[in-house]
Amino acid sequence: MYEQATPDMGVGGAGRQAAGMDASTAGGNPAAMTRLDRSQMQAGFMGIYPDIKFDVESSTCGGNDGGNAGYFSPVPTLYYVHSVSPDLKLGLGVGSYFGLGLSYSNEWAGKYYVQSASFTTAAVNPTIGYKIAPWLSIGGGVNVVQGKLSERVAVNTLLEPDDGRLKYDASDVGYGYNLGVLFELSPQTRVGVTYLSQVNLEFKDDLRFKNLDGTLLGAALNASGLLDSQLKINANIPAQLSIGAYQALTDKLALVGTVNWQNWSKFGELEIAVADSNTVTADLNYRDTYHVGIGAYFRVADPWLLMVGFGYDTSPTSSSSDRSPILPLGAQFRYAAGVQYDWNRDFSVGVAYTLLDSGSAKVNRSGGPLKGDLEGEYDTNFIHAFNVNFLYRF
Repeated sequence: MYEQATPDMGVGGAGRQAAGMDASTAGGNPAAMTRLDRSQMQAGFMGIYPDIKFDVESSTCGGNDGGNAGYFSPVPTLYYVHSVSPDLKLGLGVGSYFGLGLSYSNEWAGKYYVQSASFTTAAVNPTIGYKIAPWLSIGGGVNVVQGKLSERVAVNTLLEPDDGRLKYDASDVGYGYNLGVLFELSPQTRVGVTYLSQVNLEFKDDLRFKNLDGTLLGAALNASGLLDSQLKINANIPAQLSIGAYQALTDKLALVGTVNWQNWSKFGELEIAVADSNTVTADLNYRDTYHVGIGAYFRVADPWLLMVGFGYDTSPTSSSSDRSPILPLGAQFRYAAGVQYDWNRDFSVGVAYTLLDSGSAKVNRSGGPLKGDLEGEYDTNFIHAFNVNFLYRF
C-alpha cells in the first residue's frame, strides 16, 4: 500500500523517496530526513473502504455474487524526526504499509473458496539519517511488523443439507529493514533510492471445523488426523526497490515521480504444514509487479499547497485461473489529490484522497468436487482511501 495518512498521499506517493518535505520521510526515505531543519511530528488518520463486487458468470455450487465484499478499515499513522544536528537525524514511524480484508455474503457462489479473509499488519520503524556530503545523504532503519491472518470458509459436506465451517486465526511478529540514499543534484533537483526488505511471518493456529459431526467428510478428516489439527503458514511480505525524483520547475510548481519493483512472486510461494507433517510449498503463480507514479505540487498561495497524482501497477497474476477471490487484484490505476494548509510556521493540516481501480480481475477457478468451479469477474473493484493529517514543527 502506498496510501498512508501522510501529505504525499495527495500525489499517490509519487516522489516519496526524494521529496523529504515532512516527518513522514522517516519511513519513506530516512536519508531525506537530513532536509528537515527542525524536529517534526506528523500524525494522521486514514480510512480505507473497498467497493468490491463479483459478477458471477457460472458456478457449479450455485449461490449469489456475494454483495460488496469490502468493509471500512481505519489506519492511524505517526512519524517523528528528531534533529540531533543539521547533518544527523533520528526518526520513528508507526503505522501499516501492507494488508487488506474482504467479507462476502454467507451464500455467495465462491463460499467454498473464501467467505471472509484479512491480512493486517502494524509496523514500528526506528530510523537514522546522516548527510555525508552536501549532495549525499544515507539512512536506514529496522522494521518490527505485527501480522494477523484470519480466514473463514464454508466446507462442502457433499450429500449433507448444511455446509460445514472452517475458521483460522493466527498472528506473528516479523522483522525487516529499510535503506535509503538521497542525491541532491541541485537546489531544484534531487533523486532518492530506497529498499524495503522482505518480512517473513509464520502463522500457526488450529483448524477449527464446525457442523461436520455425523458427516462422511468429518469422519474422513477425523480418521486422517486432520480434524482440529494445527495449520502452519509461512508468508512473506514482498520486498520493494524504489527510485523517486523531485524537480522544482518554479518556486510554486514541482513535479515528482517514482518507479519501483515489488517481489510478489515470493509472496505467492506459501510454505504450508498440517499436523506437523512435512512442509510443502504452495505456488500461487504470482509474478513480480512494477509501478510507475507521477505527481505535482502547486503552491497556489502562501498557505495553500495543492497536489495531484497518478500511478499504475502491473498485475501480480497473469491469468484468470491463477487469480483467487481472496486477493482479486488485476492491473491497478491510482488517482490521487490533496491539499495542505500552513496554519502558521509551526503547524500544518491537510487532507488527501485516492481512488484505486484494481481492474476487472477475471476469475476462472476449477476446485474439484469440494470447492466446485467458479467463473466471473469483479466488474466493480475499487478502493477508496482518504486521510486527515497534521504536522507540527518545533
